[in-house]
Amino acid sequence: MFTSQHTPSFPALLQQLGATLLVSTYQSGRIILLRARDGVLNTHFCALDRPMGLAARGGRLAVATGFQVWEYRDLPAVGAKLPEPCDACYLPRRMHVTGDIDSHELVYADDDELWLVNTRMSCLCTLDPAYSVVPRWRPPFVSGYDLTDRCHLNGLALRNGRPAYVTALGETDSPAGWRTNKARGGVLLEVPGGRVIARGLSMPHSPRWQADRLWLLESGAGTLTTIDPAGGRPRVIAELPGFTRGLDFAGRYAFVGLSQVRETAIFAGLPLTERVAERHCGVWVVDLTDGAIVAFVVFTGAVQEIFAVQLLPHRFPILLEATDALLRTSYSLPDEALGQVVAADPLLAVLERANARHQEGRLEEARALYREVLGQDPHHPTARFQLGVALVEAERWSEAEPELVQVIAAQPAHAEAHNSLGLCRAGQERWGEAIEHFDAAIAADRQYATAHVNRALLLLKLGRYAEGWSEYEWRWRLPGRLTFSGPQARWQGEAITDKTLLVFTERNASEAIRFARFLPPAARRCRRLILVCADVLRPLLGGVEGVAETRLDIPPDRFDLYCPLSSLPGVLDCQLDNLPATVPYLRAPDHLGVPRLAADTPRIGLLWADAATHPGNRHHSCPIERLAPLFTASKAGWYSLQTPIAASDAAWLDAHGVINLEPELTDFARAAALIDQLDLVISVDTPLAHLAGALGKPLWMLLGQPSDGCWLLERADSPWYPTARLFRQQRAGDWEDVIERIRAALDGLFGTDG
Repeated sequence: MFTSQHTPSFPALLQQLGATLLVSTYQSGRIILLRARDGVLNTHFCALDRPMGLAARGGRLAVATGFQVWEYRDLPAVGAKLPEPCDACYLPRRMHVTGDIDSHELVYADDDELWLVNTRMSCLCTLDPAYSVVPRWRPPFVSGYDLTDRCHLNGLALRNGRPAYVTALGETDSPAGWRTNKARGGVLLEVPGGRVIARGLSMPHSPRWQADRLWLLESGAGTLTTIDPAGGRPRVIAELPGFTRGLDFAGRYAFVGLSQVRETAIFAGLPLTERVAERHCGVWVVDLTDGAIVAFVVFTGAVQEIFAVQLLPHRFPILLEATDALLRTSYSLPDEALGQVVAADPLLAVLERANARHQEGRLEEARALYREVLGQDPHHPTARFQLGVALVEAERWSEAEPELVQVIAAQPAHAEAHNSLGLCRAGQERWGEAIEHFDAAIAADRQYATAHVNRALLLLKLGRYAEGWSEYEWRWRLPGRLTFSGPQARWQGEAITDKTLLVFTERNASEAIRFARFLPPAARRCRRLILVCADVLRPLLGGVEGVAETRLDIPPDRFDLYCPLSSLPGVLDCQLDNLPATVPYLRAPDHLGVPRLAADTPRIGLLWADAATHPGNRHHSCPIERLAPLFTASKAGWYSLQTPIAASDAAWLDAHGVINLEPELTDFARAAALIDQLDLVISVDTPLAHLAGALGKPLWMLLGQPSDGCWLLERADSPWYPTARLFRQQRAGDWEDVIERIRAALDGLFGTDG
């Protein structure tokens, strides 16, 4: 967790300077941007691996990290594309692997060459693509290059645009020799001559030449100091409450980084620890004219150490991370090439904005922009197709249909348009036409997994299981779908009485519960069956007949063949006429310690919402307030099986006398033990509805339109669950009619108040 506090003068000063402060903190792996807007300090983070030295010059920014140097460039044209206004946008342009040299400070010389302080090798170096680094200078008392941090060279200052001064924590030539006298062994040296300007410094860092004066930070004393480069006489300008490291200037102001001293042997015995009991991490601003503190920001929580501070001449810059998606579409060309760049198509910019809104799920804005493109170019194929897709996603079938028909008329082999029109026809319950378009999509692109899966789901909904299960295997080729890979072969249903079979569930809990009925017949064909499933399912599915073991992970060497649980119906040739429908096929484990429900009245369980993140689930959920008419069956005791449940819904249930069982529903086994005590479950399409059916409990389903394919079409019963009774919406979204029919059925079963 990161928190900060600051004086009002800190953002005011940044705003006055028109600047942003960059802070590197290797301990928390971040670059922090401190920006001011309307008098408020804005804090932004950019993640990097152990960021240390920072250097900026003329729209360039360099950052030293754990074993790399990242170079960024300000591309203002890219910033114009960002949703938040900014006056600079720094993009990563180059990454150079240096190896772990513990690179401390960086500076750009006047010839734009980047110099690095190579702390582990005790030298200054530059970069060359042919090498990790090119050593250019080392202190005269260091006899050679190795990686033992002989003197802890750490700081570098320019003068007249060239390296001129360095700091080190010791005048030593043995591995980590500086540690012996860290409190007062620091030195300031001249470059390139190597003359020692000052000795006896306490952990000096961050030398700078500013306003014709030589500055540095004595970190071990917590001071900002100026030193006479001729005589080496130091003069303390300000004493600060922390380990001073990181320094930059803006006119009369010095921005100084402060760290909390870590309580280790390395930092013990410093003048700072003797002077200041409570040390801070943050940035302090010192007025150089009198040494007064004029502003500060304090960091607490995750940030305890600061390495470098660097002012950028921008009020509100953006620093893009290397993983930012904007980098894919951001380009910079030399001036001579820019003169030959063809002017951008203005419609393309509108289309890009439309696609961005579409990907963000802002469908109404996306549709408006697609229509803007079509208003200027009625034959623009991409805009018309994308408009049709956006309308399909909004289930505006009658509007989507003519758009997609036009696309197909112009491009008969447009596989994606056929697939979208298939969805549109299915949404209008024109099943045969939907399959025709899915077939056309597959004919145009036989590897089009999305069309195969859409066709499979419709075939299963129509009860055409032989074709449907086969097509359903295309789900493994969907974009982004993770598949199981290993040396073992996939089981195809053959007898393997001498082998171990591994079965694993997928992400859909409802499907896992529904298809658990196929585990016993699969187990009868093998010697041993191992089931891999989510932790919340293990106590329940571990008791299924034939399951020898349940696991959370896949043991690579303990099975011979494997099969996904959701593939078992196809492997076992499941049809409507041979569907294993004997219930119960799941049972609640004993001794779970769930509470006993009152038995003086009929007990009814209730679920009204599907919490799973699935695009179609909005059709599965019924607003809780629509349930009120059901409670006229006064002879029943009502129990909520909903989880998770909002506080407002819990209050509504309490007001209507419904007992909330959410705290007890920690896994499916406990849910099964509670459902076992009920006389009836009334539910929308949820995993617990499938669980009630698998337990053989009377189940009344509230089915939205459209409904999941497992409930088939038009039927009031289910071949999957013999105890289920289906109450379907007659019109999409009309829950009142469904509730009224269930209320009437309850009246016939239990009676009413009257």
